Amino acid sequence: MENAIETRANSVVNVDELGKYIKRKRESERLSLRAVAKLTDVSASTLSRIENGTGVPDTPTLARIARWAKIPLERFMSGRTSAEPPVVYYPDESTPDIVEAHLRADKNLSPDTAHALSELFRVAYNQFCPKQK
Repeated sequence: MENAIETRANSVVNVDELGKYIKRKRESERLSLRAVAKLTDVSASTLSRIENGTGVPDTPTLARIARWAKIPLERFMSGRTSAEPPVVYYPDESTPDIVEAHLRADKNLSPDTAHALSELFRVAYNQFCPKQK
């Protein structure tokens, strides 16, 4: 992370969004930071700093994380213009993850409201749409 893209304040990467996504995916797959570190070739301490929103990944680190997460880099770009593009996602992402990304992108919702709504949706979705075996 020494060659970080930019400082956190000026970063083109939305570190908060990236960290939340990594943590959610890691926990949903019941993986430790060390396990994800092995899968991504990114140190556990770097992953922890990103999850906590205190570190800005360099480009190679960001690419390895995105590859592991199976998510487009555009999802984590900040500094978009007022003509914001739609939220970018992969078709194989879970519906709750897609809904959460859209809620987080909604400027009319506070981060706490977006999080609460996404968790509410996630619970309802898992209740009424159980995973296929």
